[in-house]
Amino acid sequence: MKLLSICVPCYNSEAYMESCIDSLLKGGEEVEILIVDDGSKDRTAEIADRYQVLNPNIVRVIHKENGGHGSAVNTGLANATGMFFKVVDSDDHLKESSYMKVLEKLKEFSGADTPLDMLICNYVYDKVGEKKHKVMQYRSALPVDQMFTWDDVGHIFKGHYILMHSVIFRTKLLIECGLKLPEHCFYVDNIYVFDPLPYVKHMYYMDINLYYYFIGRSDQSVNQQVMISRIDQQIRVNKLMVDYFTDRENAQRINAHAKLREYMYNYLEIITTISSVLAILSGTEEDLQKKADLWKYIREKDYFLYAKLKNGIFGLATRLPGKGGRALTARAYKIARHFFKFN
Repeated sequence: MKLLSICVPCYNSEAYMESCIDSLLKGGEEVEILIVDDGSKDRTAEIADRYQVLNPNIVRVIHKENGGHGSAVNTGLANATGMFFKVVDSDDHLKESSYMKVLEKLKEFSGADTPLDMLICNYVYDKVGEKKHKVMQYRSALPVDQMFTWDDVGHIFKGHYILMHSVIFRTKLLIECGLKLPEHCFYVDNIYVFDPLPYVKHMYYMDINLYYYFIGRSDQSVNQQVMISRIDQQIRVNKLMVDYFTDRENAQRINAHAKLREYMYNYLEIITTISSVLAILSGTEEDLQKKADLWKYIREKDYFLYAKLKNGIFGLATRLPGKGGRALTARAYKIARHFFKFN
C-alpha cells in the first residue's frame, strides 16, 4: 500500500501540468500520483502517458470521458491505493520542503493506534502579477503539531475556512462517508471539504505552507465573470450543501459536536452569500430570480436554517433594497475579494 495517493484532475492542462507533476514526483515511491485525464482535447493525455512511462512505480494515468472536476476526483478516489488521499489541481504545486515534512508525519500516523482522519496545512494564494502572496493559516484556531478533536477547535474567522488545498484525508474515511461529487459541475471542491467533516474525529495541523494555489487566469473557474456565467452550478452546489446539512441522519452527526456544527453552518453561510452576491453582481432579472429561488429552497428545506441565514450579517448584506443596496453589496464583495485574494 502506498502512503499517499495524489489525484491530479486534468482537462486541457498541457500548458502547466508538468510543473505540478514535477513538484509531486519529489515525494518518491511512497506516493502514488493519479493523473486523471478528463477527456482533454489538447496534449494532456500525451504528456500524462509520458510521465507514466518514465515513472511507472509512481505515476498512474487514467483516461476517461469528460465529466468535470468532481468526476475526475471521484475517479481518482475509486482508484486510490494510498492510506491517505489528496487532490492537487493541475495548475497548482506543492512546496518541496513542506511536502517532505508532511510525508514524514503521515508515515508516523500510518502505524498509530488512533487513526488520523484529516491532516491540515496552510495554503498560499499564488496570484498572477503579485510578488507578495497571501498565506491562509489556522494557528489562531487549531492546535499546532498535536492530534485534536472538534472539541479542541477554536474560532475560525470568516474567510479562513479549511479548503481542498488545506487538507489530506484518510482514504477509507472518504469511502466510508460515501463521498461522491456531482459531475459536469464546477465548485464541487466545497462539497469535498464539507460532506466528510461529520465523519472526521481526529485531526492534526502542521503550520507550514504546503499548497500553492495559482489564481488569476482569465479562464479560471474562480474568476468573477466566469463565476457569474456559471451561477447555475454555484447554486447547484449550494443546494446540495443545504440538503446535506439538513438531512436527518447527517444532522445527528453534526449536532454531536457544537464546534463542528458551528463551523459547517458558517461555511454554508459564506457559500450562500457568494451565490446571492453573484446574482446581484450579474444584475439580470433572470439571475436575481435565481437568488430568490435559492432562498425559497432553503426556507422550504428548513425554516430555522433559513431564518438564521437571512438574519445573519451576510444575509442582511445580500438583502439591501434597490439598486443602491445592490451597489453597496457589490462594493463590499470587491473589498473582501481584494483582502482574501479569492479571485
